[in-house]
Amino acid sequence: MIRAYLLFPLAFLLAACDPRSDVERANEEKILIIGNSNEPKGLDPHLVSGVLESNIIRALFEGLCSEHPSQDGTALPGAAASWESSEDFTAWTFNLQPEGKWSDGIPVTAHDFVFSFRRLLSPDPNWPAEYSEMLYFIENAQIYSENRRGEILFSRDSTFPTSWKTLSQANFRGDSKIKESKDYLKYEDDSFADLSTQQRAIRLNGKGLDSLSKKELQHINENPTAFNWPDTFTPEIRQAVLERLLEFAGQDLWRQARVGIMADDDFTLKIELRGPVPFLPEITKHYTWYPVPRHVVLKHGKINDAFSSPWTKVGNIVSNGPFQLKEWKTNRILEVERNPAYWDAETVKLNGIRYIPVNNRYTETRMFTDEQLHVTYSVPSELIPYAQKNYPDKLRQEPYVGVRFLRANIKRKPFDNPKVRQAFALAIDQQAICDKVLRGGQKPASGIVPPFGGYTPPNLIHFDPKKARKLIEESGYKSSSSFPEISILTTEADTSRREAETLQAMWQENIGIKVSIVRREWSTYQQMQYNGDFDICVGGWIGDYLDPTTFLEMWVKDGGNNNTGWSSSEFEDLLRQAENTADVSTRMNLLSDAETRLLGDIPVMPMYWYTTNYLIREEVKNWQPLLLNNHPFKFIELKLE
Repeated sequence: MIRAYLLFPLAFLLAACDPRSDVERANEEKILIIGNSNEPKGLDPHLVSGVLESNIIRALFEGLCSEHPSQDGTALPGAAASWESSEDFTAWTFNLQPEGKWSDGIPVTAHDFVFSFRRLLSPDPNWPAEYSEMLYFIENAQIYSENRRGEILFSRDSTFPTSWKTLSQANFRGDSKIKESKDYLKYEDDSFADLSTQQRAIRLNGKGLDSLSKKELQHINENPTAFNWPDTFTPEIRQAVLERLLEFAGQDLWRQARVGIMADDDFTLKIELRGPVPFLPEITKHYTWYPVPRHVVLKHGKINDAFSSPWTKVGNIVSNGPFQLKEWKTNRILEVERNPAYWDAETVKLNGIRYIPVNNRYTETRMFTDEQLHVTYSVPSELIPYAQKNYPDKLRQEPYVGVRFLRANIKRKPFDNPKVRQAFALAIDQQAICDKVLRGGQKPASGIVPPFGGYTPPNLIHFDPKKARKLIEESGYKSSSSFPEISILTTEADTSRREAETLQAMWQENIGIKVSIVRREWSTYQQMQYNGDFDICVGGWIGDYLDPTTFLEMWVKDGGNNNTGWSSSEFEDLLRQAENTADVSTRMNLLSDAETRLLGDIPVMPMYWYTTNYLIREEVKNWQPLLLNNHPFKFIELKLE
């Protein structure tokens, strides 16, 4: 013990006198140092939605298929050794790696995947997964996740005395007009027992049959007039419906929903889809499709305990990817190390990765030039010319399948008016933002879906200040003085500030509207966005997989990443038609029609299509340009020439 205390100062002095840079030491240790923008929200694959979290989770976990290091759209074996599909691509079988293990040595099984998918899709209203719709390709996944209890219990029951076509006329999903009424909101949190007869009726009809508790269903059973039933419903039908709902009240309906996920045995996972999805292997690369360790999650809580669960903390978490969590010091460093239990451990070249949460892009660039980082998250636009001149061999400027846009809160005035939304969109000089603010090769966005693969955007949005001013006049606001006070929500990053100030100046100049700027740190900004606490909100979306639906599906009603208050049955019908179309050309045309419908209402205002600009050192090998920028860390190597 005494010897240890004597050695510690000596070790400290040796480290302090080490003339080598952080990068030089890391090269010898084979540890990659990456700038990662900000502190991660968490490490639970089911509860995050950001790129910076994805960068870490892709090292720790692995989905059924994994990324190819250099070929976009090519799926390599991951947790699955092989896979095959039915002829129409609606049924898939994944054969898991026989040597696949969690980092604690426990085998990774098909049951872990069933558990994980059920967890992500949890219908618990307090479950904060924003990305559950990524699994809606799976048969009946959506009706389970959205807790459509009536549809689950009645739609496939041929023995029930009335067809689902008739039953579906009942108010199962709730009355949105009642939910938004002052009377409903005033008593929303009050105890049901404390409400008057009239207030109870408002509560019941606002919520709808799917969301009612056993006590509330019993109240309707005893007081049939407390709920608004369709005229076609006889007392016998009402009674039969209530009896079935009461029978399953409070129960999870996973088994009854018959979600298309099955474990044939420990190593055979079968997935049935709601339509043909020939690109399913691509989708399974996304972290929402990753497994979580059933035995560890349940050790530390229930299946859908969220951020309160300690299962992702250092010392608790186990993972199935090429690396495992070593250290996590908040706002300082997160480090992973090689996972010796990984099925393909021989391929892994790095001994570890250090993620540094540097949210100041100038600081990050300086850290790179001071040899403290191997790779930066990005390069500030002001420093791109400097990097082009001084670090031409280290600067990467690559295509990136993503779009920058503005969300409009259509539940607030004046953005409840589509002419106002369109005017704000047309008053943005996108080219000027790309050339003068960003300077990274970005392109003006004429739509939400970037041009890639076989998809051509409808090209509906462009800079047109004359038309923008006319639309403001037509919107009913006679002058700028009659226009409500509005603000734009963005993050505290310097680039975000300059972007918002540029938009502010453009709207003032082109349509005479003053807009204030609200800047918040990342987590607060995200929460305000999810809560709809904004007028206009700066946002962005990076493709989750290489198909236009990754940019379109997010705008469906109640989508976890919609956050605009907008929805359209016509838009969603076009998406469903495309989903059930096998012909590629016809499918792309349907998706283009869907985007046209979205841009017609314009709840989102496209600004520009992304590129990725970052600095990388020459000793980082096998880091190739990829459209989604999802570099598979198992192939990365540190090697000096």
